[in-house]
Amino acid sequence: MNNQNQCHWDDGLGGAARRIAEVEHSPLRVLAGPGTGKTFALMRRAARLLESGSVPYRILVCTFTRTAAADLETELARLGVEGVDNIRAGTLHSLCFGLLSRTDVLEVTGRAPRPLLDFEERFLLQDLHGEGFGGIRDCDRRLQAFNAAWARLQTDEPGWPSDPIDQEFHRSLLRWLRFHEAMLVGEIVPETLNYLRNNPASTDRRALDHVLVDEYQDLNRAEQELLNLFAEAGTLSVVGDENQSIYSFKYAHPEGIATFDETHPDTYDESLTECRRCPQQIVEMANVLIDNNTHFSEDYELEVCNENCSGKVLIVQWYSIEEEAEGIAQFIERRIRAREVEAGRILILAPRRQFGYAIRDALNNLGVLAYSFFHEEALHGNPKRITESQTQQAFTLLTLLANPEDKVALRCWCGLGSNSLGSNAWIRLCKHCEESGESPRTVLEQLASGQTNLPHSSHLVARFREFQQNYETAQHLIGQQLVDCLFPEGATWANPFRIIASSIEGDEFTADTLRETLRIGITQPELPTDVDYVRVMSLHKSKGLTADLVLVVGCVEGLIPFVKMDLPPQDRDRAMEEQRRLFYVAITRTRKTLMLSSITQLPRNLAHRMGARVRGGSPTHASTISSRFISELGPSKPAAVLGTSVIDGSP
Repeated sequence: MNNQNQCHWDDGLGGAARRIAEVEHSPLRVLAGPGTGKTFALMRRAARLLESGSVPYRILVCTFTRTAAADLETELARLGVEGVDNIRAGTLHSLCFGLLSRTDVLEVTGRAPRPLLDFEERFLLQDLHGEGFGGIRDCDRRLQAFNAAWARLQTDEPGWPSDPIDQEFHRSLLRWLRFHEAMLVGEIVPETLNYLRNNPASTDRRALDHVLVDEYQDLNRAEQELLNLFAEAGTLSVVGDENQSIYSFKYAHPEGIATFDETHPDTYDESLTECRRCPQQIVEMANVLIDNNTHFSEDYELEVCNENCSGKVLIVQWYSIEEEAEGIAQFIERRIRAREVEAGRILILAPRRQFGYAIRDALNNLGVLAYSFFHEEALHGNPKRITESQTQQAFTLLTLLANPEDKVALRCWCGLGSNSLGSNAWIRLCKHCEESGESPRTVLEQLASGQTNLPHSSHLVARFREFQQNYETAQHLIGQQLVDCLFPEGATWANPFRIIASSIEGDEFTADTLRETLRIGITQPELPTDVDYVRVMSLHKSKGLTADLVLVVGCVEGLIPFVKMDLPPQDRDRAMEEQRRLFYVAITRTRKTLMLSSITQLPRNLAHRMGARVRGGSPTHASTISSRFISELGPSKPAAVLGTSVIDGSP
């Protein structure tokens, strides 16, 4: 780092915060560890820009998630500076979608802004994986590379793929998306990047004087290059922490912020290192943990704020996932009852949803309100399994009620219930449609009525006839009657949908309104910060959140860390370092108390599905061991104890 490495606060205006706010023309990089006040520093910079005469709508403050965007807008409003309401603030994806829609780019290029949900992508991958691109996982990795504009590494130039197989995959993918009149959520950024690169005279490349970016380490190379174009007529300020870079699956790497100065000459650097959130013991443990990573810089260690509480750390172990759930639920319930902590100030972080669900249900059984927030959990799962198929079928039927010609929904409906997801038959149907110029629904109607014939299409025909019957029953329903028909009361799988639907005002809403409300609620769930219930989520989801009591459960080798052992040694080492960064993020969410919990056994079939590392045990249950990361927390960590000993707070 070029400059001062301390964070001293003077009523929020002095020290590093003041310097960050006053940087004028140079690119600015702020390395800010967890709990060091980076959001405050970013807001002060925005306020200072306004105070110095900058035009509000020519300032962009960019965040990584919708939750962060909502928090950012709240913080901006609190500044009380004239013009702050007109600052552009939001996620990069929302900015790109607005730009592409406003400039009619999607219409001109023949693309339809109909986003695929994760479960719908599974059908896309099934259709592509037989074309020489490898298995489903191989196709999924290529799909993520496509969303990153084929820049898998920080050193790659975003754009067209260089590998011949990637090039053919690119063409096949676009053919599928164009035929089905759909888009991937992730391709919004590459589309925008392509548009701005090909239109250097566009006013959108000169529309901003200042671009401020939060969580820069979470952006991949394509997203970084896009922000460079937005900022080419002004200044670029980025805030982030390479030790919290946890999104390599979307090809975001810690080198993005670590090497920022190499691609942005005359970068002005600041560091915020005083952790104003975590107790001293947590800070010490976090520093020792992350020091195990190769690229960790000792100049960037977290520093303890003397004003922070002393805190408490518990490391516990249980015999089973059931015992862990019941024990932790009792531990939490008794502390809430004793008024030691409020439910809304508790976070439970789990590496797999099974751990989270078990604790959530145990808490609810004790009368403690708890909600889980796992990615698209209401629609998650293998469409070949009955339970997951039920949720996906109901949502797909709703989509077709809203738009009977929706090609993606027809593809999903016809494939559900088939071991191969109906891939071969659907591909033959698509080829027939391309040759005849007819829509998939028209051809399916002809097949169902016997007007035309396609070989090996019996499953498609049976599924479409089933759709016709369901459509006839539900097409005129609105409001709660529609909800009850698709997501029946009393069905456990339907509860998440019913909860989201209950937020719709009135009782005359249509299928289109219900579908859009559910889509947003499921795929883009807000992670509320001001709540009166316990929040249960993945370690990834906890990014940006804080709580008085944080419990990281399922700390079992193979889950924390989760690293695919078939990776080449170099890739395995990088994956291990990212998992360590993820654990670092998790333990630094707490303001007061941290519990790290593990178990000693798992059912063999569940352990296999999860990827847990097991040894010995009985015919039905395998033995597990606690995560290696617990032993990496250094000398300040407490000794591990049996979970049953902490329920009453005896340690």
